[in-house]
Amino acid sequence: MDHGPPPLFNQGVSARARLAFFSFLAVALIIVDSRLQTLETLRVGVGFVLYPLQRMLLLPRDAASAVGEYFTTMARLVQENERLRLQSVEQGIRAQRAAALEAENAELRQLLGAKERVAAPALLARVLYESRDPFSRKLVLDQGMNAGVRAGQPVVDERGVVGQITRVFPLTSELTLLTDRDQGIAVQLLRNGLRGVVFGDGRALELRFMAVNVDVQEGDLAVTSGIDDLYPHGLAVGTVTSVQRTDKERFARIELQPAAGIGERVHLLVLAVDPQAQLQRPADEKQVEPRRGARR
Repeated sequence: MDHGPPPLFNQGVSARARLAFFSFLAVALIIVDSRLQTLETLRVGVGFVLYPLQRMLLLPRDAASAVGEYFTTMARLVQENERLRLQSVEQGIRAQRAAALEAENAELRQLLGAKERVAAPALLARVLYESRDPFSRKLVLDQGMNAGVRAGQPVVDERGVVGQITRVFPLTSELTLLTDRDQGIAVQLLRNGLRGVVFGDGRALELRFMAVNVDVQEGDLAVTSGIDDLYPHGLAVGTVTSVQRTDKERFARIELQPAAGIGERVHLLVLAVDPQAQLQRPADEKQVEPRRGARR
């Protein structure tokens, strides 16, 4: 039985013949092109003509690649910025700690020099915090009764007297600053030996109960007189900054700037004197000199 096409549709060369012909033609063109390079110009021309079409067809791929690369780059930049910001904060913290340690070392070296200058034994104490009472000038130290701190002991820094221990606990103690209103200290002016008592006024110091004709000048340095046998003689207390005299007043108003860093230091020295032993000394053992320096 014949399955071929009807004679009406059987026109031209058969499919097999066409296949053989085009196969032979392809092989011939390949051989000619490889030997004579005759089709190179044709390929270049076809490539030039088809290049815009190729670029147009590649646009979606390039756009998708560019978008993906953009978001990847943005994420990488955000991570890099966060890392750099974290490094900057860490470096800032390290720099601050280094500066704080340097300042603390300098303060401790100065206190060591002050300890060598003071005749009495001293105990190094660190300021923990300031008292919550807004009407007083008090600090809490990290040394207490267990370390030998006693109420009444003076506290100094490398520049002078800071205050006095007024309350003691087993592990901490309370320091009343020299500028507190309830604090007083016996002093002596270096220039002329004039003696008096300095009191705090809440922010500075005041040399009270001095006659209007007293020989006190701005710039005079007041030091501990040692008359109370509590503060060693010669510790700087303050410098006279103002002397006001009026005919209506019996006493001159004399203000002093504290010599010590009142409330500015982290480490302080507690002088290990025994206030109770000083109070129990007979009265005739204490030398009291008359006040000098008034103008006649």
